[in-house]
Amino acid sequence: MNSESCIFLAGASRGVGREIANCLADAQMKVRALLRSPDTRPELEAIGLEVVMGDALDATATERAFLDGTPPVRAAISTIGGLPKDGQRADYLGNRNLIDAAVKAKVEKFILISSIGSGNSAIALPPQAMETLKSVLIEKEKAEQHLLESGLTYVIIRPGGLKSEPATKNGVLTEDCRVAGTIHRPDVALLACACLMSDKADNKILSAVDRQMAYGQTDFEVLDIA
Repeated sequence: MNSESCIFLAGASRGVGREIANCLADAQMKVRALLRSPDTRPELEAIGLEVVMGDALDATATERAFLDGTPPVRAAISTIGGLPKDGQRADYLGNRNLIDAAVKAKVEKFILISSIGSGNSAIALPPQAMETLKSVLIEKEKAEQHLLESGLTYVIIRPGGLKSEPATKNGVLTEDCRVAGTIHRPDVALLACACLMSDKADNKILSAVDRQMAYGQTDFEVLDIA
């Protein structure tokens, strides 16, 4: 990514998205963050992010956030979603709008943070977990499919169970859809930022777990993105 472009980030207010914002800021990359609520705007601007207010569920506002302003967007990362108790979910509709806007903006890469249990990784989760997360995972799979059909260069990262603890630096990516496990949110951010800077994960669907906290299929091949 050159100095004449920026990274578009959706979901920067909390969770993995916030960790990615910190990671990109540490790397001194230009970032344009789409925020639905102004609550975290001062904190994000304080670490150097450009903040654009808008809701990913609003297709017009999303497209404007991508196309208006300088420098142009060269890559996008989305971590948006919600909990099963939420009303209108952003997991599919919001990500669909982001992906469509990214196509119009001619971005070079779109990184989507999804979840283990989506798509063919459903086999990695026990039936009870699948039933609990079913409504979420259906939406996430639809978002993944929309990205696959968009024509964009994509990276789909499916983290395992997320914990808000410091990075262990043991986070890994694998194409093995049978893998499940736990991973800390800062480690997902480190993997996403590595994928942003490398082409080795391009057009791949990857599960993300901590190497020391994997279960189920524990003998798996790790993708080297260095």
